[in-house]
Amino acid sequence: MKISTKGRYALRMMLDLAEHQNDGFVALKDIAERQNISKKYLEQIVPILNKADVLRTTRGFQGGYRLAKSPDNYTVGEILRLTEGSLAPVACLEHDPIECSRSVGCATLPVWQGLYRVINEYLDGITLQDILDQQEAMYSNDYII
Repeated sequence: MKISTKGRYALRMMLDLAEHQNDGFVALKDIAERQNISKKYLEQIVPILNKADVLRTTRGFQGGYRLAKSPDNYTVGEILRLTEGSLAPVACLEHDPIECSRSVGCATLPVWQGLYRVINEYLDGITLQDILDQQEAMYSNDYII
């Protein structure tokens, strides 16, 4: 499994919005500049996030984007599933119930199911707030004299 650029950028965009949640609506150009991501690329990600109701938007002079919920209500797994689709490590796990005709006697299926469970548990166990807290802790321990 490999996370695409779209998934990585969506996560960075959501983190940027979480970090600037007290700034009101944030312009896409500001996110693009801070994250060193093309504004055009972010414009391709926004509709995906808007359709899932994870963003609030406003148009006009003070227009921009903000999170629809607080950062502790968004998991990395949720954000990646929006942009990547399934996080399944093999195609046969992308459907429930499993549609593969070999699944009943497949010796490797439990391996892939275990990996899938670990991936989901790990990514669903990390919120945007967790990442912000970790980043803050890392920088707060960086003393300069």
